Amino acid sequence: MLGEILQRLSTLTLSFKHLDRLPRLSDLVPSCLLSPCPTVPASQVPALFQEPYILSGYRPVQQDWRLYFLSLFQWHNESLNVWTHLLAAVVLLLRWWANAGALGYTLDATSLPLGLFMASALTYLSLSVAAHLLQSHSERAHYFFFFMDYVGVAVYQYGCSLGHYFYTSEPVWRDRVGPLFLPGAAFFGWLSCAGCCFAKSRYERPYPLQRKICQLIPTSLAYVLDISPVAHRLLIAPWTQETFHALQIASFLFAAFFFSCPVPERFFPGCCDFVGQGHQVFHVFLSLCTLFQLEALFQDYARRRDTVVEVFGERQLWWACVSFPALLLCCVLTALISMRHMNKKLQRKEEKNN
Repeated sequence: MLGEILQRLSTLTLSFKHLDRLPRLSDLVPSCLLSPCPTVPASQVPALFQEPYILSGYRPVQQDWRLYFLSLFQWHNESLNVWTHLLAAVVLLLRWWANAGALGYTLDATSLPLGLFMASALTYLSLSVAAHLLQSHSERAHYFFFFMDYVGVAVYQYGCSLGHYFYTSEPVWRDRVGPLFLPGAAFFGWLSCAGCCFAKSRYERPYPLQRKICQLIPTSLAYVLDISPVAHRLLIAPWTQETFHALQIASFLFAAFFFSCPVPERFFPGCCDFVGQGHQVFHVFLSLCTLFQLEALFQDYARRRDTVVEVFGERQLWWACVSFPALLLCCVLTALISMRHMNKKLQRKEEKNN
């Protein structure tokens, strides 16, 4: 009996001696999570990455790509820009699941515009997350990811147009605007992508007013056209019955204000480096706009799904939706052409500096 106990103690001692061979926490968890790369002030990053009135919290450039992916879990001046849209995408999926289950949603010609709206919303949210998370790697990465971000915005604009046209528009509005609406929405969606890509590649910091004009005019024209069926509805129907449509417009107007004006950081330089930037507030209101829009479109879809094919015809539904990937392709090509131009421009700059 004593010999058996001593044998077990000897075995246990040997086991403890081998504990040093087990993997340690530092071997399992990436080092940049255990000791994240510290952020740096604006003076230590190229001018391209320096945002007005944001003085600190920047990630160093030209680091390993893994650092930028894992900076999702670190605190820097882009953290809230990433998480606002990342969480919005999760909430959007949860609300889609709840609404689709309650209505017995099935993918067919009647429901396809609603599905494409959802796809467009997830596209712009995902590309925005990628842009803010990864753009700090290099100047080329900065331009590429923001060009793709503009693609997401254009696609989202057209996705909104499909939903508003087939589920929200009234006969009187369609008699006046209907035949030109979707072609116009597709054109202005592409124009907003092209305008933003041009402004991004044409102007350097400190950005002149012309850059903001090149961005805002085409996107404003696209929005005015896209929202016109909703605006018409709000003019002829009690707002109490159109609460979500009213909320989506109000949210978008607030978002547009904070996108256009660098407030409050303009009045408190350095105080909003991590929390409170105008662009962060813009993200919050734009996310709310998308969520209200989804709720409103589900309500409209529930009221009109039995008559959509009768009113528009199945052929028009399918052709309108085929134009969605066509617009996506045009915008991606526009972004890639812009990126090719920027690559040449950056190469000349590098050759000049060398």
